[in-house]
Amino acid sequence: MAKVRILVVDDSPFIHKAVARFFENDEKFEIVGSAYNGKEGSAMYFELKPDVVIMDIVMPIMDGLAAAQEILSKDSQARIIIQSGMQDDELVKKARQMGIKEFILKPVKEGELKKIISALVYNR
Repeated sequence: MAKVRILVVDDSPFIHKAVARFFENDEKFEIVGSAYNGKEGSAMYFELKPDVVIMDIVMPIMDGLAAAQEILSKDSQARIIIQSGMQDDELVKKARQMGIKEFILKPVKEGELKKIISALVYNR
């Protein structure tokens, strides 16, 4: 079985390192790209065609919701997981209306993240 290809879009180098550690020795998942703002993340999505995007909301240049909207407008099947350090019901509601189904709060837990990614990829 091919590995699940993941793109991480977050302005925090700490998050990139943490997520990379989750998957470094895992035969089911691989990080195929790392972007540090939404504009970069959107461009990388279309270049790399990952199976799943882990997207922060608050980022410079272009925020996560704008980047997700750009991706979903061209690929309605994109699997995007929004992660945020704050529980904001309005943002969650707006993201759900755009077609984003999964949200996780920072700090992200390895088991929770792998479970969500597996559900998105294999139970679709």
